[in-house]
Amino acid sequence: MSTADVERRRRVVDALTEAFADLLEADPRGFRTKFRKMAADPFAFFRGSACVFFADVAAEEDPWADDRTGRVWIHGDLHTENFGTYMNSEGVLVFDVNDFDEAYLGHFSWDLRRFVASLALMCWQKAFPEDRIRRLATDYVEAYMDQVDRYARTDDDLGEFALRLDNTDGPVHRLLQQARGRTRFALLDQMTEVHDHERRFRDSDKARHLDAAQRSKVVAAFQRYLETIPPARRSTRAVFYDVKDVVATTGFGIGSAGLPAYNVLIEGFDQALENDIVLSLKQGNRPAASRVVDDPRAAGLFEHDGHRTVVSPRALQAHTDQFLGWTTIDDVGFVVAELSPYESDLEWAEITEPEQMAPLLADLGRATAKVHCASDEDSDEDLVDFQVEEAILAVIGDRRAEFVADVVDFGVAYAETARHDHALFVEAFRAGEIAGLAAT
Repeated sequence: MSTADVERRRRVVDALTEAFADLLEADPRGFRTKFRKMAADPFAFFRGSACVFFADVAAEEDPWADDRTGRVWIHGDLHTENFGTYMNSEGVLVFDVNDFDEAYLGHFSWDLRRFVASLALMCWQKAFPEDRIRRLATDYVEAYMDQVDRYARTDDDLGEFALRLDNTDGPVHRLLQQARGRTRFALLDQMTEVHDHERRFRDSDKARHLDAAQRSKVVAAFQRYLETIPPARRSTRAVFYDVKDVVATTGFGIGSAGLPAYNVLIEGFDQALENDIVLSLKQGNRPAASRVVDDPRAAGLFEHDGHRTVVSPRALQAHTDQFLGWTTIDDVGFVVAELSPYESDLEWAEITEPEQMAPLLADLGRATAKVHCASDEDSDEDLVDFQVEEAILAVIGDRRAEFVADVVDFGVAYAETARHDHALFVEAFRAGEIAGLAAT
């Protein structure tokens, strides 16, 4: 192994160890599972190693970051699989960016660079030639810029922009149609059972009931959570929010491995069993971007990472989950949200040809622009007190082609870096070089 590879291997291991040290100690088995999933292929590694990505981009000069564009509210883990459907609080099915666990202030270009790198990785796995990958990445960044420009030129209500059943086609429209056919009852039937006319969770390898002390602790946390629901979204019905059952859960994705979580079954709109609702309580985690961003105002705004994770979608999305809120258990922050049957991630396995991807990537570019531009001085949050679209256009000026090329070049090159890092990570993991985590 070359000296450069030895140094890079140590850099990757150090970044992962620093980011996950506390959780590694708390749940080594969970993180062994996480890292085995990351070892599966370069894309899985890229998804689980945002801390490595941000350590890298923070060390590079960013010509597109100034006092404003360097502190935009970003998604923080934008990749091709972090888009999907959800039912918003107005009852409209939308397709948008999802999973805001890593959201924080940062350079707006970081989201674009991370997305393009993920796109290049995915397209490489589909055996697309590099020139085609570059064209697809360009489609995405150009669509992003077109939408930013549109926001700057019109009086469009940014918060109301959404990809819906009435303005989409292709894969996005089909995904929305699939989500529309799902029901809460089917979800309840999968997770629960009815005994003596009452619904309870099923015990399984991913869900277990708690002892009395643990249950009381979670129920108390749930009561505290209710105070964080905005009054306009909180139901005033007498039975709504009555707790019916609680379980500890496992089985979240790569990014949430090792984090404690619970499901709470509550009474819904009325006492009919078909209207019961499942809420998820998931521990918040420190976002990777916060490790490289020094912003005292952001660091001091949030009570904990559960609070931050809730504030983020409220700033970046319109009409978020009506159940979205936060709480604490043992002084640790948790995010509370509905476990909704209408949430469905975009599946890329059946999208195999470049011509299928091009219009889809245009949709994703527009959705990314909306996330950035909706989180500024017109939003309900005040961390970003300027018009993001104006700041982006000002810093790019007449260098749009240069900006697009820079993001595309970076993404294609970083995909190669991630493929190499994946191989180094696998060898380090096999050799037991990750502190506190043997690969046995």
